[in-house]
Amino acid sequence: MAKLIEEAAQAKNWGVEFAEPKVDLNKLRGWKESVVKRLTAGLGQLAKQRSVQFVSGKAAFVNSTTLKVTKTAAGGEENMTFDRIVIATGSRPSVIPSLKLDSPRMMDSTSALDLPDIPKTLLVIGGGYIGLELGSVYATLGTKVTCVEMLSGLLPGADRDLVLPLHKRLEKLFSSIMLNTTVKSLKEEKTGIRVAFDGPDVKEKEQVFDRVLMSVGRRPNSEIPGLDKTKVKVNQKGFIEINAQRQTADPSIYAIGDVAGEPMLAHKAMHEGRTAVEAIAGHKVAFEPNAIPAVVFTDPEIAWAGLTETQAKEQGRAISVAKFPWGASGRAITLDRPEGLTKLLIDPKTERVLGVGIVGPGAGELIAEGVLAIEMCALAADVGMTIHPHPTLSETMMESAEVFYGHATDIYRPKKT
Repeated sequence: MAKLIEEAAQAKNWGVEFAEPKVDLNKLRGWKESVVKRLTAGLGQLAKQRSVQFVSGKAAFVNSTTLKVTKTAAGGEENMTFDRIVIATGSRPSVIPSLKLDSPRMMDSTSALDLPDIPKTLLVIGGGYIGLELGSVYATLGTKVTCVEMLSGLLPGADRDLVLPLHKRLEKLFSSIMLNTTVKSLKEEKTGIRVAFDGPDVKEKEQVFDRVLMSVGRRPNSEIPGLDKTKVKVNQKGFIEINAQRQTADPSIYAIGDVAGEPMLAHKAMHEGRTAVEAIAGHKVAFEPNAIPAVVFTDPEIAWAGLTETQAKEQGRAISVAKFPWGASGRAITLDRPEGLTKLLIDPKTERVLGVGIVGPGAGELIAEGVLAIEMCALAADVGMTIHPHPTLSETMMESAEVFYGHATDIYRPKKT
């Protein structure tokens, strides 16, 4: 799938216009399904090797130590007792009640991944990471994509200097990006879904789209049958309340992942799962990360970890920001992607690395070094003195640290006094 999308993207970069989609959708969908099957089959094999019993069905709590399971395949019901249980029910796409429309033309992040077809036009409601990721995929496949965001910028909450290179690229890839704009109504017609917009810069108050993707966040799946028969507490946002060991108010019940609070990220859930199991095993452990990386899988990718400039401003916290533009990176130039940026957020007194932000191809791969630096309480000097391979994009991390001290090799940035 990635290879097919990359080929389509290269064609667009070379100035090729798509009158009709050039991708074999059946082949693309088949590849996606084969990847999912391979990963799930591998997980099943690991479960067998570790003597994990897998039961498929719908469960409801009878009490704090018993589940009633209605089995999917075999049928029938069974009561299962346990000493400890871990809830990992995840989340589901959110829907704006006033825009709810029962139509096959309406998609959410789950149905959009099924790749039902390649529509000629698509409206993405929401300029967050899911909407931009899926919008980028469909646009690359040949769809004319319009993105509408109610706030003044894409990816609300992310630092603007990281978002800017992506925004510029999406302006070329998407048909339109509508900021400070809301969707007033959706109405299905024979030719598509008629959408009414409201905003100060809206030129066409109504437009018709072949499909609409609702991408306005996710909601935790905490409406678990029988949960009220336990001592588990759910907060106003729908998240199950837990402690540092991922234990709920009921000593027998733990919760991890999206249902247990933000950020809603798979890698956060994985580490929470490890913490919960170790706590159940009696080990002294707590989930207390200094940084949880976030990655937006667009092109270019955006990744950050630890403190952001946006958060620092909100907290009134003094920081030093050291930036290394990829226009000074030999490797980025050979890739013809000089628009990237790597930056470190540093405590001006201790010189400790507090946060890292990266935008550019492969940012999601590069951010791990930043997470390690934050977790290890590394100083900017530690990062700067760590020898990185040349020529690579990874050395932009080292160069950023050297910018902080005013002696970067590949860019002239005297240290401010």
